[in-house]
Amino acid sequence: MDATGDTGRPRTGVVAGVIRTARPRQWVKNVLVLAAPFAAYAADPVFRTDVVVDAGIAFAAFCLGASAVYLINDAIDVEADRAHPTKRNRPIAAGVVPVRAAYAISAALFLASFAVSLVSSWRLLVVIGVYAALQLGYCLGLKHQPVIDLCIVASGFLLRAIAGGAAAGLPLSQWFLLVTAFGSLFMVAGKRFAEIVLYERTGAQIRASLSKYSASYLRFVWATSAAIMIMAYALWAFEIRLRTGTNSVWAVISIVPFVVAVLRYAVDVDGGNAGEPEDIAFRDRVLQVLGVSWVACVALSAFL
Repeated sequence: MDATGDTGRPRTGVVAGVIRTARPRQWVKNVLVLAAPFAAYAADPVFRTDVVVDAGIAFAAFCLGASAVYLINDAIDVEADRAHPTKRNRPIAAGVVPVRAAYAISAALFLASFAVSLVSSWRLLVVIGVYAALQLGYCLGLKHQPVIDLCIVASGFLLRAIAGGAAAGLPLSQWFLLVTAFGSLFMVAGKRFAEIVLYERTGAQIRASLSKYSASYLRFVWATSAAIMIMAYALWAFEIRLRTGTNSVWAVISIVPFVVAVLRYAVDVDGGNAGEPEDIAFRDRVLQVLGVSWVACVALSAFL
């Protein structure tokens, strides 16, 4: 063994490859753990430090758990990724990170995620455990089952939203659950639609489940999900208005930036450019302004 290790890979390169595979850029998805505390605050504007702390713990637990999933997924899919026009550049597929090392680090991250979640509550541990079980099932074969793969990926977003409430012991509105569930399905169907478009444009190899989908079917799924999400949010907004006790019109006004943001995101979905939702969130300034406007409206509904 030399200074670079027995594989000839520089240790710094392996570390950098592990960090890339852990995808810290995608931790932005874990901000969803703040959804339940924010919704609870909008309905009852009393600031609680313990809720913020528990939400922060949930965020950290999901960052660790999600990174563990990315590592094990890339390790299992290493051969398929090497045949993909862009995924072949991933560290494990490119040979930068050894497959065995990826499995070992993934196990360590899962254990760390469980330990962190216990700092908050057993409820958060249960949510993290369900998330880990579903994602491992996905990585080990359920990703190849049409419809099931959409539901499992969407459940990852839904469980993030539930985790914030579970960690802080907050009750979750039925409308909140519907909005997050169908919003998740909307994003996932859009992501899969983008993969179908990529296949049609480049002939890139696609996962087995996608070969059983058509672009028109995925368009139906994301359009239906968007419609249900918007309807559920509108009903939720009226519920927030009644529960605040202020009879504020701001909760109802928040429907406007919410719907416009959904339609704006749908433009990217329709164009087959929603393969990476976090990239859209980072680069689309109009979508960011709409998001800030929506948050402001919901926050104002608690006071005005």
